[in-house]
Amino acid sequence: MTSPRIAIAGAGLGGLTCARVLQLHGFENVTVFERESSPDARQQGGIIDLHAGSGQEAIRAAGLFDEWRALARFEGQEQRKVDPATAELIEHEPPEGDFRPEIDRGQLRKLLLDSLAPGTVRWGLGVGAARPGEVTFLDGSTATFDLVIGADGAWSRVRGAVSPATPQYTGVMFVETRHDDEQLLGLTGQGTMVADDDGLMLWAQRNSGNHLRAYACMRADEDWRPSNAELLELYADWHPSLRAFLTGELIHRPLYALPVPHTWEHTPGVTLLGDAAHLMPPLGVGANLAMEDAADLALAIAEHGIREGVRAYESVMLPRAIDAQERTNAGLLDMVPERPIRV
Repeated sequence: MTSPRIAIAGAGLGGLTCARVLQLHGFENVTVFERESSPDARQQGGIIDLHAGSGQEAIRAAGLFDEWRALARFEGQEQRKVDPATAELIEHEPPEGDFRPEIDRGQLRKLLLDSLAPGTVRWGLGVGAARPGEVTFLDGSTATFDLVIGADGAWSRVRGAVSPATPQYTGVMFVETRHDDEQLLGLTGQGTMVADDDGLMLWAQRNSGNHLRAYACMRADEDWRPSNAELLELYADWHPSLRAFLTGELIHRPLYALPVPHTWEHTPGVTLLGDAAHLMPPLGVGANLAMEDAADLALAIAEHGIREGVRAYESVMLPRAIDAQERTNAGLLDMVPERPIRV
């Protein structure tokens, strides 16, 4: 019997996890289509804390649990909260247990990529649109499949096959900076440091190799692109050691989310996972949920076949996603209350 042809749009963590679990269960005709030209075409973002019960179970289903543990930084579970005016430590959660150890996104992605059969990922061939069982690529060519899986993120090109929904701006802006400064590393600790005051937030995260990524967070116009001076002016009352995180190159990241609830009628031949299905504020849930989706979908297909497997997956995934969207939306509102936009 010929193995069904399965197309996965997007070589992110969700798409790669799905491909890996499918291949472990004997599905040989799985292809991941990725518009980027190579695995190293761009940096892969900061750290990810894989949660017990979701992300960790997905990496276990992928047969890569021991390899992941060897790379994970359990000390990265440390949480520090400091006073914005004095930079003094006011709350501290030491790195205990193994509920959510950290790993660099790039390391986790490479682990998944290296586990796939050679040629699984088609680099430089992105999906431009999809219909049930059919993909139109960005170069204009088309191909048919038994199943098309949209794992292509926030601005998914596959989503339109099942839903007209599009991401909406949340009103919240992240401004990212990167550092290697010893003093800032000391203030951050081994994991994550947070400070907040009057609708402004700052947090910093230690990545592998003692690199730091910091994020200023505030309500702002969607197209606001502050200079260093403007950003520092917003944080003028904060301690100089915290304001030092706001120097250097600024990377502006307006936050988007899909409407809640985001559901669709089951459509044979196509489905979604991860941000394509349930884009939500980045509060530590998204990557875990994408990998959980991916493993659940692959396992359901392995058990029930494509048609009934996708239906079974969606019956579990959609309610779970709605709950996560509601919780992260509430969390973002708690972090950055609705007040007049600052800029």
